[in-house]
Amino acid sequence: MTTQTSSPAIELVGPEAAGVLLEVVRASFADRPTLDPPTDALSETEESIAARLAAGAGLVARVDGRAAGAVLLDAEPDGKAVHLRRFGLTPAARGRGVAEALVRAGLQAAAELGDGLAERAVVFAREELPHTVRFWRQQGFAETDRHPPYVALTRALPRRYDVPTADDMRALAGGVAGLLRAGDVLVLSGDLGAGKTTFTQGLGAALQVRGDVTSPTFVISRVHPSLVGGPDLIHVDAYRLGGAAELDDLDLDTDLDRAVTVVEWGEGLAEDLADSPLEIRILRTVGDDDATTDLDPRRVEIDPLGPRWLGVDLSL
Repeated sequence: MTTQTSSPAIELVGPEAAGVLLEVVRASFADRPTLDPPTDALSETEESIAARLAAGAGLVARVDGRAAGAVLLDAEPDGKAVHLRRFGLTPAARGRGVAEALVRAGLQAAAELGDGLAERAVVFAREELPHTVRFWRQQGFAETDRHPPYVALTRALPRRYDVPTADDMRALAGGVAGLLRAGDVLVLSGDLGAGKTTFTQGLGAALQVRGDVTSPTFVISRVHPSLVGGPDLIHVDAYRLGGAAELDDLDLDTDLDRAVTVVEWGEGLAEDLADSPLEIRILRTVGDDDATTDLDPRRVEIDPLGPRWLGVDLSL
């Protein structure tokens, strides 16, 4: 299976690719600062990598056909957690978006590993490498344990749902609403007409808020008060905003703690509104260029970032 991202091609591999992964691991970890005790990644052999791949899986990222990054996926015996091990990039691949693409593909592959029972991903980072710990935090991981010299970081795994119709989209949103509480922030992304407002309509109906939920493009944001004593719904459309500074100018902070906030077109802008945003990506699953139709099926990716979602069952 090969997953195309904007730049690298990400390939799910098995033991036959042990030599390729070993090459990437050695190039990556040999280029890092010397640690005490030294990293055991450099003691890996083709045989040890092949054994890990046989028990789990691995991903190789390629740029211009060359191996540029790799990660091993190792499930715990109960299948609930998947460890991302030996994550690394070749020196030439750094700064090209490969790391973020590899993380996203690795998380999705982890969610699908085995019988799809996995709920969380775990990584271990060295305390002496604060930039590495910071990178994993930026990918939605939170510190859950510390055994010097290692920091354990964990995050909930993303989920994908095929959504054939607009009614199904509203129903999925209703299921998500049952997981939400005041203070949660949802960041919606997808092409024009993909179904972001339809999703928000389903959310508003399930939360039982006042008023029709429509696209707030021309007013930027709209507040729908709860009719049942639950959280209000703040609906924001960031399409016309020039950046995060303009989002800050809306002064949403005064209301966030008592509301569920949905930001359409918010990817890259709204994540800092909460330490654990829930990213919702809506994708068309067929090549339909008509942005006005609501008949073609969608795929919805629910990506839970931060500690808020650890232990929350996202199987909807």
